[in-house]
Amino acid sequence: MEEIKQIKKFAKIHSVPIMKDEGIDFICNYIVEHNVKTVLEIGTGIGYSSIRFAKTKDDVFVYTIEFDIERYQEAVKNVADNGLMERLFVFLGDAATFNFDQKFDLIFIDGPKAQYRKFFEHFQDNLTENGVFISDNLSFHGMVDDLSLTHNYSTIKLVKKIRKYIDFLKENPEFETEFLTLGDGIAVSKRKK
Repeated sequence: MEEIKQIKKFAKIHSVPIMKDEGIDFICNYIVEHNVKTVLEIGTGIGYSSIRFAKTKDDVFVYTIEFDIERYQEAVKNVADNGLMERLFVFLGDAATFNFDQKFDLIFIDGPKAQYRKFFEHFQDNLTENGVFISDNLSFHGMVDDLSLTHNYSTIKLVKKIRKYIDFLKENPEFETEFLTLGDGIAVSKRKK
């Protein structure tokens, strides 16, 4: 766990956003309780959450995509430092251009907020029959419920896109979604039976 503490410290010093503890703990518990074997993460950052996912069980394989070269390089270093190179695979590029042949038990969306719907639709065929999408940051520091918390034009635009994504999840005829107030707001979307 010392390596995890170092990653958290690095994130704080360098202003790299990482998941809040209760959100990451929820997903790690979900991985264990639902016997998740394969995870696709969109938005690696410096590898904090993907490393936590891979450390839940020895039979979990994590595939994660990062767009930013510096964060990608830091993530690869962190994965190596944690001895996870054989089960945690970090890719560099725009997640919307990646195509995987395999299916995933859990697809975690934590990349560019304005593209959440695009990622959901792009990867929904890669979800196993009983798999889930988990989307993070749907509260966006409370601004989704209270737009008066910001006066920044670009932030207001982003918050409106998050709201549209939430509406997309609520109205999606193929998936049912549970919204949780954990961390910065999480949605768990499962295929309707």
